[in-house]
Amino acid sequence: METPDSPMEKGYLQVYTGNGKGKTTAAFGLALRAALAGKRVFVGQFVKSMRYHETGIESLLPRIHTEQFGRGCFLDRSAKEEDRAAAREGWDRCREALTGDAYDLVILDELNIALHFGLLDVRQVIEGLRGRGVHVEAVVTGRYAPQALIDAADLVTEMAEVKHYYRKGVESREGIER
Repeated sequence: METPDSPMEKGYLQVYTGNGKGKTTAAFGLALRAALAGKRVFVGQFVKSMRYHETGIESLLPRIHTEQFGRGCFLDRSAKEEDRAAAREGWDRCREALTGDAYDLVILDELNIALHFGLLDVRQVIEGLRGRGVHVEAVVTGRYAPQALIDAADLVTEMAEVKHYYRKGVESREGIER
């Protein structure tokens, strides 16, 4: 039987994707649940460089560690070599988290975006995810999950936008979207 400080017997690969709001929020909810159950959590955020409020979670819960591997949003510009280099360095760091004994849950936030824009090779990422420690639960978030990743996953949740106040001109709000 699992105790709060024992590793999980088997970790699975989860993917949260789709155009709806809530992928990162769901992943951080899982991080909170895992940390409160005594699990150790690593969150690697791809593409992002702005210190959103969720990155402060480790000051409240030391079992959660966050790192960012991005140079800011490039949706309004072309990805540059510096963006690809940041993603590669981030992926190297995340592979360490996935294969080592330091973490039970590894969240790869916005990795799907990095894959979609060609910052990383999908096959290498899937190979790395398959090579994770047997006890490590992995969660990949972001729009545009590639079909190969969906096929490799044990659980896939698609967030679908039904209605969003953004369409009425409401910008992202402090403490809610950022």
